Amino acid sequence: MRRNYPVLLRMSVLVLLVLAVLATGCVEQSSDIGMAVEFNDHAACAYVAKENNWYEDEGIDLTTYESYATGMQLTSALARGDIQVAYICLSPAILAYSRGVPLVIVAGSHKHGYGLVVSPDIANISDLNGATIGCVREGGMVDILLNRMIREYDLKDVRIQRMAPLKHVIALETGRIDAAFLPEHHATAAETNGFQMLITSHELWDDMQGSVLIVKRELIEDDPETVRKLVQVTQKATDWVNDNPDEAAAVLAKELDSDPAIIRKSMSRLNYTTRIDARSVQEMIDYMVELGYIGEGLRAEDMLDTTFLQEDV
Repeated sequence: MRRNYPVLLRMSVLVLLVLAVLATGCVEQSSDIGMAVEFNDHAACAYVAKENNWYEDEGIDLTTYESYATGMQLTSALARGDIQVAYICLSPAILAYSRGVPLVIVAGSHKHGYGLVVSPDIANISDLNGATIGCVREGGMVDILLNRMIREYDLKDVRIQRMAPLKHVIALETGRIDAAFLPEHHATAAETNGFQMLITSHELWDDMQGSVLIVKRELIEDDPETVRKLVQVTQKATDWVNDNPDEAAAVLAKELDSDPAIIRKSMSRLNYTTRIDARSVQEMIDYMVELGYIGEGLRAEDMLDTTFLQEDV
């Protein structure tokens, strides 16, 4: 019996191609993204997720992972093409969006987490009249809170010294400044060094949104599945931080080169949650407009997408 080998060969090749295509569809493809975080315990979920390889487990390959001293420094990195994801304080995210960075807030990471530490000779907020207060650049979260405090308590002749959080303790110890408005964990670290925590964000701004998870808009458009996984990992890590605060403090202490006891106390001053709503974002937008940091017309809905969050929490 005559066999048609060319036909059989072609059929075999076709079967192999089909099997290859089917196999490819069954294998999880990794997604290469660049991520940035702030150098503080606001980004607890990110540090924990990275320590436990939870991003890798979801097929997310962090080609870039950078840490910045402040959210204001991080905003400049967002304009670069290699950063698609960031855990960042809300007001710098709003500022970046207002300046044309195509970002979207897809989850929260915490509420509160900021405090004013003062030298021992300052007992009341009224003593800050004529004082020199350390703070980050205009538009940062502690700058927003400092402005709110000055207005609410009608402080006069306050001088603001702009510097990164890590420099504030030295400036306090040398008498260059009388007080410093700091993000956690820096505020608690300063308190541990003998300075008084005079007021926290809880007292100045009820239910204030602290940091958020943002992604570039093109990542949502091109790879929404990766965004879904990012939110899922963020929720998993946030739950773990809340359920295991001592273990989480140990992870953060190693990443932040700090004492676990300081980190643990600092963490107790934050409410780690991925939940976020348009009202809290709009409140920050409106106050930034009032301060003249951004123009009018920006709506929270323009930069907020909670659909991924609603799927996972």
